[in-house]
Amino acid sequence: MSSDDEREEKELDLTSPEVVTKYKSAAEIVNKALQLVISECKPKAKVVDVCEKGDSYIREQSGNMYKNVKRKIERGVAFPTCVSVNNTVCHFSPLASDETVFEEGDLVKIDMGCHIDGFIAVVAHTHVLQGGPVTGKAADVIAAANTAAEVALRLVRPGKKNKDVTDAIQKVAAAYDCKIVEGVLSHQLKQFVIDGNKVVLSVSNPDTRVDEAEFEENEVYAVDIVTSTGDGKPKLLDEKQTTIYKRAVDKNYHLKMKASRFIFSEISQKFPIMPFSARALEEKRARLGLVECVNHDLLQPYPVLHEKPGDIVAHIKFTVLLMPNGSDRITSHSLQELQPTKIVDDPEIKAWLALGTKTKKKGGGKKKKGKKGDKPGESAEAEPMDATTNSASQE
Repeated sequence: MSSDDEREEKELDLTSPEVVTKYKSAAEIVNKALQLVISECKPKAKVVDVCEKGDSYIREQSGNMYKNVKRKIERGVAFPTCVSVNNTVCHFSPLASDETVFEEGDLVKIDMGCHIDGFIAVVAHTHVLQGGPVTGKAADVIAAANTAAEVALRLVRPGKKNKDVTDAIQKVAAAYDCKIVEGVLSHQLKQFVIDGNKVVLSVSNPDTRVDEAEFEENEVYAVDIVTSTGDGKPKLLDEKQTTIYKRAVDKNYHLKMKASRFIFSEISQKFPIMPFSARALEEKRARLGLVECVNHDLLQPYPVLHEKPGDIVAHIKFTVLLMPNGSDRITSHSLQELQPTKIVDDPEIKAWLALGTKTKKKGGGKKKKGKKGDKPGESAEAEPMDATTNSASQE
């Protein structure tokens, strides 16, 4: 490898301040986009309009950055805005013709992502369309997702393994009498890669095995937690609901239908790498052409999955940078007031929540006297989370 190649390779992780800045810029945009989408989720508003507003905001804000640089910098939507309601688990981002509207009391899951130069920040959040505190099972399932996310934040750290996180989040969900939804993966993020090879399984079972992996300094992860009051085994009810796809870059096939070739060429030009919504394509031709592309594995679909009617599903996802001085959660949003029916008093969960997320490494020179209770060599700076309050510790 030439020294130029090595430098190129080296500069693409968090050791480069410019890379950290790009992650944080993408995060700032997606956090504000999430805020906007939450404010637009009102009874009788159309879901598709809200999804479109989220995507437009991300396109507009990211488009304003890095305008006057020599090298063209790709930027924009890294994951289309999805708004999945009640027992719908994920990926609901309907076409323009869809008439679905919000109703008072809906539990709404918002999922979205932005990238600057391929450095991706994703976020998902759960919000109930009501005034006053959220109570009952809805509060339990949101608190389960939030507490599991807070535990995961403290366990996705250098030296820990992916299995540690999988086991812990299942234990947290069980404490709230909820289940972690199967089939959800937390991925390592790399430049232009939203689904890196290092993953954390949501639920370990014999059917889904992943390689054991250890988290390392300067890595970035999208930690994805989905909880349910049901059995946590969601079903695909209708393939026609699928609207989000990602180009499978390693696959080739000579498409037979003209409509498929037309649509695939449009996708390759507009969305060569990141997931996209079929809303962004010429709609009439899209439906027809997408089927052949999916059948021959040229596109990876993100299906709309459902738990049983009456089940409630919550979703929290955040992006975390494993910096040398500790974990930096760059995407989040504060929750509504929750009044769950369960109180977590499991000592192991409490111990996880009491962990800090920042570590100060011992410097040279004089040894400072440690405050009472400090571990030698590191002091926790993050707010430890009180297991009883169930409020998010970050804005």
